[in-house]
Amino acid sequence: MRLARTTGTTAAGRLGLVLLASAALVAVAPPPPATAAPAAPAAPGVTVEERRLDGDVPRRILDDSGFDGVAPAFAASLRGAGSYGQAERAAVRHGERLWQRAVDRAQGRGPAGGELSRDDDRPLYWARLAMTRELRAWQAESGLSEAAGTRLLERLESASRGQDSMTGGGAGDRAKGLKRIVVTGFDPFTLDRDIRISNPSGALALALDGTVIRTADGPARVETAVFPVRWGDFADGTVERALRRALPRADLFVTVSQGRVGRIDVERYNGAWRGGFGDNENVSETGLVPVKDPATQPQWTTTTLPYAAIAAAGTGRFPVYDNTSVTEIPAGGTAPVVRPAGPTPGSAARAGGGGDYLSNEIAYRATLLRDRLGLDIPGGHVHTPVLQFGPGNTDPATGTVSDPVFVQNRLDITEQLRTIVRVAAEES
Repeated sequence: MRLARTTGTTAAGRLGLVLLASAALVAVAPPPPATAAPAAPAAPGVTVEERRLDGDVPRRILDDSGFDGVAPAFAASLRGAGSYGQAERAAVRHGERLWQRAVDRAQGRGPAGGELSRDDDRPLYWARLAMTRELRAWQAESGLSEAAGTRLLERLESASRGQDSMTGGGAGDRAKGLKRIVVTGFDPFTLDRDIRISNPSGALALALDGTVIRTADGPARVETAVFPVRWGDFADGTVERALRRALPRADLFVTVSQGRVGRIDVERYNGAWRGGFGDNENVSETGLVPVKDPATQPQWTTTTLPYAAIAAAGTGRFPVYDNTSVTEIPAGGTAPVVRPAGPTPGSAARAGGGGDYLSNEIAYRATLLRDRLGLDIPGGHVHTPVLQFGPGNTDPATGTVSDPVFVQNRLDITEQLRTIVRVAAEES
């Protein structure tokens, strides 16, 4: 089914929780001869996400965290690049440094920087956008082709999101008796509603990356990555590219996003439908989830996480639910119907337990990849509670970027999800 694309923020849709297509490498174009005066390539446009950098809150987050120097350092490296290969190495190197710096900060290594708490995921998000904006500007100045610029953006994105380093471990881990766990999170989203927003799933990814969780069955090493809130990246295969390397070596995977207020949900069923809620580029997509091999695409996939054990365990302050509800068009029907106990045979998906946004989609894509690779491992999606500010700071107009309640809520969510991952590893 062809997807309809529209621009503009959509009011409908349930909240939940591309990489640009790869292109052939080309060299930086040499300057034209003096006798020629070809038109300069059009400057790549600053994206909707990047334009938000000019607001007061993003600047304060970067300044307070000490991440304000990340993009200027990257821009200097690009200006010093004498070839496309050098530019690509700069993109990868600075992307990896940003990811590791954010992980180190979240885990208490190195300088905390500024007023923001260490566990904050927002410096990573805004610093990456500042870097991509610098890369677009350099591309225009250097005369680099669109295809080559796209490739550089792809390399920067995957490196700065932890996707390149998420390999699922190796033979050394097995020799040490280490289980291997993959956990994914998301960028902040709904930024036009509240530019201050943080995503607890992104904070979780930073807190867990490279850590070892002690389980009753032995230690388990965690590798994490963060994904963009952009429909186009998902259509272009960013999830599959990152997870195809990691899942075959993993013993467990958990995709995580922000969901409902005051509760955690283990989503039992994932649906093959996009509901149209606007992404971080204010783009809306409605239709069947686009995947390779659509002829064999199922309407539903299911979790293989030990949902009953997770829901029954005392993992923290927020109640945990085994969520089995979906929205479907029944076989032979025309109108959507909510099914509290899961889909019925032959139905068409309209929303999984995690809704019809990108949180449902990453769950659908990850579990479909698990099935298509023939992997017999536990995996599925968990929704965190919505991260909330304290009384008096809930209105974005206050301009408050953090408060003690906000910080404690994020810490509590992170610790409870860490425990849920441990329970999932032990029960699996």
